[in-house]
Amino acid sequence: MLIKQVIETFDVLDNSNVTGKDVENYLKGINPDANIEVYELKGPKGSTDMVKVRIPGLHGKASGGSAPTIGILGRLGGIGARPEMIGFVSDGDGALAAISVAAKLLDMQMKGDYLEGDVFVSTQICPHAPTAPHFPVPFMGSPVEMSQVNKEEVSPELDAILSVDTTKGNRVINTRGFAISPTVKEGYILKTSEDLLEQMQITTGRLPYVFPLATQDITPYGNDVHHLNSILQPATATNAPVVGVALTTEVMVPGCATGASHFVDVEEASRFMLEVAKYFGKGTLKFYDEDEYALIQKLYGSMNHLQTLGKKD
Repeated sequence: MLIKQVIETFDVLDNSNVTGKDVENYLKGINPDANIEVYELKGPKGSTDMVKVRIPGLHGKASGGSAPTIGILGRLGGIGARPEMIGFVSDGDGALAAISVAAKLLDMQMKGDYLEGDVFVSTQICPHAPTAPHFPVPFMGSPVEMSQVNKEEVSPELDAILSVDTTKGNRVINTRGFAISPTVKEGYILKTSEDLLEQMQITTGRLPYVFPLATQDITPYGNDVHHLNSILQPATATNAPVVGVALTTEVMVPGCATGASHFVDVEEASRFMLEVAKYFGKGTLKFYDEDEYALIQKLYGSMNHLQTLGKKD
């Protein structure tokens, strides 16, 4: 379980002065040799601290092996909306979950447990993010552009991506806990992975929840069409399969709301992602059916244009 890691990570992040360096210090306190990169990323509305954690596996690419690499990306606008809102905002759950997974993996290695493949964990730390209007409830804005974050987090080394994000400001997934998306790859919304559904059942002890996607949701921000939120934005910048892991509620909750994070939900989502990383690195869990994807492309061609901003007038 990740109970300890979620509590400790929340204690670090729930601070008006928190920086990426604070997160690095926390993780280094678990494993002094951890490979952590922290730097400031400046955007049109301010700056944020990028945090990247690279956790090598026994047979991962970092050690010259061939085991696949999974990326766990904590998506958000910010962990705080100060001075308008005081405290940790609902939108920060993506960062909370991602850093908790990194903390658990580092702790596991200190105790002698290593995954087969490498794991790349990344998120951003911004306690003073702007808010933004959005229907049906306000969104958290971001001091940086989504394309900037994609450029920093999405790299060719990643063979699959879990994008974890608060997804509570909607009426299309109405349950407390977390839900996953169908797999998205190069403009295609593919069938939901049976392996991921199975792992979700085992992790939660309940039937799995899947949230629906529209074509608009997998296109890049900046094209003036409606997006559920930013959870599938990594899919616009990679050829790797991407699955959204959404922290959800029964009712609409604004991303800028405080006191709206649910410990048990974040812990379950984090535990699910950890288990997925274990089996994906071993090669026993698939995000999509390669043969069927090849057939779809043969029948209908490329959909890569959905990864762009579209046609210009």
